Amino acid sequence: MHIAVVGLSHRTASVEIRERLSIAPDRLTETLQGLVAACPHVQEAAILSTCNRLEVYAVLSEIEHGLPEISQYLAQSRQAPLLPLRQHLFTLLNQDAIMHLLRVAGGLDSMILGEGQVLAQVKGTYQAAQQAKTAGRILNELFKVGLKAGKRVRTETEIGTKAVSISSAAVELAHTKMSGLKGRHNLVIGAGDMGELFLRHLIAKGADRITLLNRSIDRAERLAAQFQQQPILVLPWEKLMVAVSEADLVFTCTATQEPILARQHLEGMDRAQRALTFFDIGMPRNIAPDVVQVHGVWAYNVDDLKEVVDRNMAYRQQMVQQAEILLEDELNQFMNWWRFLEAVPIVNSLHGKLESIRLAELEKALSRLGTEFAGKHQDIIDGLTRAIVNKILHDPVLKLRAEQDVQARRQAMRALQTLFNLEN
Repeated sequence: MHIAVVGLSHRTASVEIRERLSIAPDRLTETLQGLVAACPHVQEAAILSTCNRLEVYAVLSEIEHGLPEISQYLAQSRQAPLLPLRQHLFTLLNQDAIMHLLRVAGGLDSMILGEGQVLAQVKGTYQAAQQAKTAGRILNELFKVGLKAGKRVRTETEIGTKAVSISSAAVELAHTKMSGLKGRHNLVIGAGDMGELFLRHLIAKGADRITLLNRSIDRAERLAAQFQQQPILVLPWEKLMVAVSEADLVFTCTATQEPILARQHLEGMDRAQRALTFFDIGMPRNIAPDVVQVHGVWAYNVDDLKEVVDRNMAYRQQMVQQAEILLEDELNQFMNWWRFLEAVPIVNSLHGKLESIRLAELEKALSRLGTEFAGKHQDIIDGLTRAIVNKILHDPVLKLRAEQDVQARRQAMRALQTLFNLEN
């Protein structure tokens, strides 16, 4: 048996190609079952489909035919020409395929290094394969190890800490400057994609007073309704200056060609000596540079925040080495388990032979002991003989499992087969 990965990712294919091959969650079961049915050499399969990758994890009885079968099925099922598709596909086998899943689950192969969402996606992939009944013994173990590895990377390293997007960097910086966001009045100006990210990051950091302001109040209300766990006050654009005067932190991300706030708007504003800090990720800038000339006002723009992002990304890069050591450990454990599978038939055969001998001798012994004595003590005698067989098996099985040299293990298997006259 061979473990293989066939797929494409943000490293090998454009977003247009990835969109074309993506598989909706409600189609995964059907696609998996179709894959196994259409590919005779695919014994087990799981599909990881996200915005950044489509990867088929498979157990193959044969590489030469199994790999082309997967590529052909992907092309047919997604109605994509095979030859152009092949230039975007990558293939990994056995140990490389296993390590790839571990790196994906750990966030080491993500577009944003260390991002945590992919671990949940890997879990969803495993659950979908279980539901489709296309994950057998090997993929079940592989994905359990992958999920365990991903969790270890996140708990035993700091690769997932420190913001590496502009919006999260803004909120992290605000959190640091204010020694926490709880009780602070946070104003988000703009209800587009960046505004949504601001809201998510603010809530994740514990913000409990959030106001959302947008030129289209309907859009702002629809966005605020998505966050039922945290009430968000929505104000119309006409309340801009009122909202700013009451805010401690202002996050701006509007599509405007001219600044929406400048020094002239802030001078004379009654803020009772309270500081005001702007985090502006608009491009062009939403906040004019001269606002910092007003006493008690600070402003950070995209360039300021990019310095934070670059510094945090460098820190995450330092964590990669620690993560790789953890993944190597998980890889070795899985490889030992997988290699031992080769010895399972011999172990089962040996156990079967010893068990048949035990039962035959047990029956003879019980017949000699007489019905009354045998009936009274049969459970004890049965347990005794069963324990003896298990203890005889313990050392050979332990040695086979611990042996990492494939040839040495096979030599030991042949010796067992010969000495105990086991079936081939």
